[in-house]
Amino acid sequence: MTHELGFRRRALGGTAVALVAIAAVATAGGAPAAATTAHTPASVVEKLTGPDSPNDTYGRWNVKATDLGIMWDNGSGQVLSAFGDTFGDAWVGPGGGALGAGDANWRSNVLLRSTDTTLSDGMDYSSAVTGSDGRAREILPGIHNEAAGEVTKIPTAGISVGSRQYLSFMSVKHWGAPGQWDTNYAQLAYSDDNGITWSTTGTPTWSNPSLTDRFQQQAFARNGGYLYVFGTPSGRGGSAYVARVPEASVLSQSAYQYWNGSSWVASEGSAAAIVSAPVSELSVRYDTYTGKWLMMYLQGEDIILRSASSVTGPWSSPQIVVSSADYPGLYGGFMHPWSSNGTLYFTMSQWDPYNVYLMRVQLSTTGQIVKPNLVGDPSFERSALSSTGTGGTWACSGNCGVDTGHWGYSGDNNAFARYNAGWQDVHQTVAVTAGTGYRLTGWVRTSSNSDNGFFGVRDTAGAVISEAHFTSVGAWTRFTVDFASGSRTAVVVYGGVWTDHGDIWIQLDDFSLTAS
Repeated sequence: MTHELGFRRRALGGTAVALVAIAAVATAGGAPAAATTAHTPASVVEKLTGPDSPNDTYGRWNVKATDLGIMWDNGSGQVLSAFGDTFGDAWVGPGGGALGAGDANWRSNVLLRSTDTTLSDGMDYSSAVTGSDGRAREILPGIHNEAAGEVTKIPTAGISVGSRQYLSFMSVKHWGAPGQWDTNYAQLAYSDDNGITWSTTGTPTWSNPSLTDRFQQQAFARNGGYLYVFGTPSGRGGSAYVARVPEASVLSQSAYQYWNGSSWVASEGSAAAIVSAPVSELSVRYDTYTGKWLMMYLQGEDIILRSASSVTGPWSSPQIVVSSADYPGLYGGFMHPWSSNGTLYFTMSQWDPYNVYLMRVQLSTTGQIVKPNLVGDPSFERSALSSTGTGGTWACSGNCGVDTGHWGYSGDNNAFARYNAGWQDVHQTVAVTAGTGYRLTGWVRTSSNSDNGFFGVRDTAGAVISEAHFTSVGAWTRFTVDFASGSRTAVVVYGGVWTDHGDIWIQLDDFSLTAS
């Protein structure tokens, strides 16, 4: 999904193409008071798409920049992921549709597939729906012409019922101010060949002539023989509503019933809000570990989580899962269907650099977030450097700091250390609980002449507890260090390098320290 200020036209190589204007992700409506400075309990697991992704979606399928990553189980051992507006070679960023010379290869949506069941180290994509050229192709072609009535077709929900795949999408008529857009309609499509071909002939459609329809962006969940359809209006300023339909009647629009606050009724106009605005980019699932319904969505500028014992609520108070202070321009929050045992995996998009990340957060049996990431400013977006490296801030040893505006592993910023003599590192003192096992992770890349780098944890007196050694790391690489706190109540996490062989540098991003 692109969230643009508007569209303009620009000639590239003699061809007029639509170019999305760069804009910040919007704040539609109010968010919790702590939203702009809240700590992020979730951790980055892996960048899923783009040139720096281990999946190499750019090299394999010409998916250089994209967003969303709506996931569902296809019922045959695969997870299908639907992405929004997708760009190829000409994309230069930041944001969707920021293009340079070359082939934009703008697709309104693409579909990738995964069989990866080990999500703790990332999510591998094994295949995509491709054209004859081997590049990921649109599965639901968009008109790409606002003057003709449609800018793009964006997927918002997917699910399987039997061997059939269902996808909900919105036809975007106009991108307005950040966080505001107008849709023509929302509609279901279905596929009987695992997403290769899709039909929209006679499928349920929610038209939006007055721009007030409540089901323009949808989320799906199955339970007790029903498909539940959660909806929000176009844009980011609306409330959430819910409908249901028997699984055998998904393609019959007259079979849909809407919750009016006390009962299920046939009239969509009687639908009552189950969660108050602002709700956007909604994802819902029934979670067997907690025995609750979980709802994840963008509220204001943060991704939040609510839970409920019933699909109709009442829904709990919001818990912030990812703060925009740590991941600016975030949106989405689509839960992985194979999340289990309290470990909740989900996709998060960032406008800059307009790609998708796999994230993780841990829940208790009551649905509360536990074992959060203990590192402050984990992505260096707050640029919180201090002389002490305490209170959620980072400190330097030697020549080091924060690179800004260069695209780190996530977002714009990352830490660096660089010099030609001696030890250089970035470090932070973090409070821990005695007698507890912990896992430290982070992403590193280096100059080609780096030959003596370390990523790890030491005690507050400087003695190493556990560390990983690295030499030259050409691309962003994830390092993991496990350790026990012993009697300690504070440790120092760090990444550093000995620079005794000429000009050597390292870059670091997206630290996470969580209880095992």
